[in-house]
Amino acid sequence: MAPTMAISHVLLAISIVCLSMFLKFTYDFISCYLLTPRRIKKIMEKQGIHGPKPRFLVGNILDMSSLISKSTAKDMDFINHDIVGRLMPHFVLWSKTYGKRFIIWNGIEPRLCLTETELIKELLSKYSTLSGKSWLQQQGSKHFIGKGLLMANGNDWYHQRHIVAPAFMGDKLKSYAGYMVECTKEMLKSIENAIEFGKNEVEIGEYMTRLTADIISRTEFDSNYEKGKQIFHLLTVLQQLCAQASRHLCFPGSRFFPSKYNREIKSLKMEVERLLMEIIQSRKDCVEIGRSTSYGNDLLGLLLNEMQKKKGNDGFSLNLQLIMDECKTFFFAGHETTALLLTWTVMLLASNPSWQEKVRAEVNQVCNGQTPSVDQLSKLTMLNFVINESLRLYPPATVLPRMAFEDIKLGQDLHIPKGLSIWIPVLAIHHDEEIWGKDVNEFNPDRFATKSYAPGRHFLPFATGPRNCVGQSFALMEAKIILAMLISKFSFTISENYRHAPIIVLTIKPKYGVQIRLTPLSP
Repeated sequence: MAPTMAISHVLLAISIVCLSMFLKFTYDFISCYLLTPRRIKKIMEKQGIHGPKPRFLVGNILDMSSLISKSTAKDMDFINHDIVGRLMPHFVLWSKTYGKRFIIWNGIEPRLCLTETELIKELLSKYSTLSGKSWLQQQGSKHFIGKGLLMANGNDWYHQRHIVAPAFMGDKLKSYAGYMVECTKEMLKSIENAIEFGKNEVEIGEYMTRLTADIISRTEFDSNYEKGKQIFHLLTVLQQLCAQASRHLCFPGSRFFPSKYNREIKSLKMEVERLLMEIIQSRKDCVEIGRSTSYGNDLLGLLLNEMQKKKGNDGFSLNLQLIMDECKTFFFAGHETTALLLTWTVMLLASNPSWQEKVRAEVNQVCNGQTPSVDQLSKLTMLNFVINESLRLYPPATVLPRMAFEDIKLGQDLHIPKGLSIWIPVLAIHHDEEIWGKDVNEFNPDRFATKSYAPGRHFLPFATGPRNCVGQSFALMEAKIILAMLISKFSFTISENYRHAPIIVLTIKPKYGVQIRLTPLSP
């Protein structure tokens, strides 16, 4: 009898636990999908902020997908930089209907579209610790870059930023110039070889992607492109899958469904992490067998050194999974965004020969036929204007997303309730005629010489405030070195095969690449 009673008590206890878990899940589901969104909606409506009517559970996702699919179905007729209507047709439509502030629904997540630059600066600078990445954003990139710096919040973000920042500052940053020059020489040599074999047209994006991947591999992971190319390939596929997933509704626990998408994305993630573990283990082995006394002072070395430390008083510690997430973040962000900046800049210079000549004359004058040194980069003002104009017209990130973790007041009258996501449309701000003038959609680098467009207000390619891009200085130094060396070696024009068709796959990309025709210059 006693064993029977004991089993009954165990079954009762299990039933109570299961019921408690079910009730908690039900409450969280109702709160997340019904109560919180409804509360936020009422608060915003009282402030006169409205938006397109959301559909049950899916919000405005289907409307946005439909509008973007229609606008990008055809290529552009010619090289035209008026691309907001093509890439963000929902913003154009709804801003005309509802004004500068409006609410859209990404599934059950309400998002405030904010374009007022003073309020944006206040949010990103003053309230950086009270805002960050939402649960939906983190879920969307879970298998792609995980909980690396880009997706971290609060205390975790603070510690991760503190660990990685030294890899992109001061003398350490300057020491990378030599690697950048050597990698660029190899890239230019490969172009020369292609021309010698009769190929005077190249898709420059492929060269830039390989080059920036090689640079980040050498400078931050003591590796090279050949060793890391499979990682880059797999991360690119993961990026595309994550971009597809962002157009669909994400339910809690949906990542555990045995769907084809989940199986594919998890398989890719496991392969990326296996390859990363080979790089990490190789570094660890060097220390363990005595070939080296430290893990090094590049990014991977800083991460591994930090992992050896004890957990801090605030509970933060770096584990192997977080190191791999950080590696994925910087493998991706450290090469793709810079490759796109370089690709779009070459396209702009190839289709604007007068500016190409101006930059070439400046590079020849400053560098006197030699490879550019770190000290000379600040003297390349024309090149700097061109890079800024490229970042304005084609910013790698079209949107800066944030979520309020506490109630926030912006300016005199805007109350942001806890749980509201804020959607900052960088591309639209960079193409705002009220800010930039009548020639807003024209390539005019001189605008950065005649007016002051302070980063953080009108010009946001790297965000601003404490959460700005930690690799900003690295990316700009890299871009200047590569462009200066390319433009002093070749003249180039846009190919008749080039089709202007910008698309968004998390970042702005040329759909068919950028084909240019190259002519070697006399030494």
